[in-house]
Amino acid sequence: MVENLPVLSHVHNGLTIEGYSRAAVQTYWRVNELKVLFDCGGQPWDFMGTPTMFISHAHLDHIAALPAYVSRRRMMKMDPPVIYLPDSAVDTTWDMLQLFRRLDRGAMPCELIGLLPGDETSISREYIVTALETRHTIDSLGFVIHQRRHKLKPEFQGLEGDKIRDLKLAGTEITEETRVPVFAYTGDTSPPGLDNNPVFYEAKTLISELTFVAPEHRKEKIHKHGHMHIDDYRQRADRFQNELIIASHLSTRYNDAQVKRLANKGLPDALGGRMKLWL
Repeated sequence: MVENLPVLSHVHNGLTIEGYSRAAVQTYWRVNELKVLFDCGGQPWDFMGTPTMFISHAHLDHIAALPAYVSRRRMMKMDPPVIYLPDSAVDTTWDMLQLFRRLDRGAMPCELIGLLPGDETSISREYIVTALETRHTIDSLGFVIHQRRHKLKPEFQGLEGDKIRDLKLAGTEITEETRVPVFAYTGDTSPPGLDNNPVFYEAKTLISELTFVAPEHRKEKIHKHGHMHIDDYRQRADRFQNELIIASHLSTRYNDAQVKRLANKGLPDALGGRMKLWL
């Protein structure tokens, strides 16, 4: 395997979260078991084999490596990928790929699918992705992956197996679907992106942005530019029901030691030990 870009990894609840994120540099994520990618500011060689991608917004540190991803899959004779992104970015993204086709003299086969807030996409029989409106400086989306489960309807619980079988054979719908939010990704957003979508606080694993941690950085300016500060997490500490919160997209104004020191000062208990700084 070619190690061409940094990739960190963490396993939780049976899901392997891989990727790297630094503000204005590059952001890319993979959830390996679900065969899905999020954002493409860089394109690790090993990520190329994953055929489905969701892009949160079209800033370069989240989309710049898309031509490499599409081209590499063609070069390796893989099926064209399916790429979901904000609907307003589809046409311009397609134009970008065609310009690279002219430069590279190679085809850019892929399917671009525009999403609006509330759109749902099945990625398997068991999992479905919902696009959510976030708050950034351009059109942006976050995503939540629900696991679909089916359980016996209350009125049929307690019946013997043969009676349940007969009802099913007769065409009676004996089960009902429930959805469990197992994973969520906010992309870049200011606090309303979370507050307006409570499911972000409910997902078992949440990847959220934490760009600023220094107390002297003004929150109103940070929010205006569509980002979050460590204080935003402290003020909402009682809302996070997640088992794991991955804080990513930290500003390059800080080195890793500064991030750890300032985050520990701003949020000493790290949301009950559930927050992991992606460093």
